[in-house]
Amino acid sequence: MVPPAIMRGDGAMTPLIETLELGKRFGSLVAVDQVSLRVEAGEVLALLGPNGAGKTTTIRMLASILGPTQGWVRIAGLDTVAHASQVRRQVGMLTEHHGLYTRMKAMEYLAFFGEIYRLRPESVEERAYSLLDRLGLSETIELRLGAYSKGMRQKLAMARALLHDPAVLLLDEPTSAMDPESARLVRESIRGLRSGNRAIVVCTHNLHEAETLADRIAVIRKGRIVAQGSPEELKREFLGSPIMELRVAGSLDGAARLLPHGATLRETGPNWLRFQAEDPETVNPAVVRAMGMAGIEIVTLSEIGRSLEEVYLSVMQSERSN
Repeated sequence: MVPPAIMRGDGAMTPLIETLELGKRFGSLVAVDQVSLRVEAGEVLALLGPNGAGKTTTIRMLASILGPTQGWVRIAGLDTVAHASQVRRQVGMLTEHHGLYTRMKAMEYLAFFGEIYRLRPESVEERAYSLLDRLGLSETIELRLGAYSKGMRQKLAMARALLHDPAVLLLDEPTSAMDPESARLVRESIRGLRSGNRAIVVCTHNLHEAETLADRIAVIRKGRIVAQGSPEELKREFLGSPIMELRVAGSLDGAARLLPHGATLRETGPNWLRFQAEDPETVNPAVVRAMGMAGIEIVTLSEIGRSLEEVYLSVMQSERSN
């Protein structure tokens, strides 16, 4: 069962995942270099980066599968080296390349892992049926796993990772090889797993998935964290102030000259213009007032959406130029 959130002596809550200057070397290869992360209970962190950036090595250290070369990891306050067996009981992990015993059926497979987790058989059966139903696999329990599609196998591996109700969930490419419907089902399941007693780390190449699931994003390149923050914080840091679009009824003649201080014109069309607003809460009402006083009728004033993909590409371009 997920343990209650842990309170430190000073009254603050202990993060469920915490690393400090975490590093891993394989001979002369530096796979992870001084990674510091903190994931609170109830939070989802997305770890982004190109292939070979160190994402999988990082989560293997979080799961106490690999030991760090430098720095440390604590899971629910437990050091992953000094308390490795206790840490593993707190962690559920979905790997990108998961092994399934293809002659088994789903319930046999989950019962096998229930024994490994030392769970009571009756509780395993109840939870297994619940997980299979939630992940859309309840009608496949009579099939052998060798007959499962890639997406079905991925969902079963997710059920296995959740079987012991872990406090920390580490998901490496959770929707890899899935059709859009199955991927949406898994993303909805991940959203449903948020709780005040669980922290989730998602490694993914799907930037839309990261943006819709994560409270915070960490971008890793060549083993180092090069950007970290909420999606909105990263957009502001790497893309600048929000871009607003103003659409009017009729002509825009003279409207651009009415933009107040703090609004920078970016582009115009026959009945619209876009401007960058340093402080939208102050600038936008001033724009509306100025247009109204000039007799210009506003149809819409809205923010132009900016994607996490734009942020990611900006981060990568910035790092290559350094």
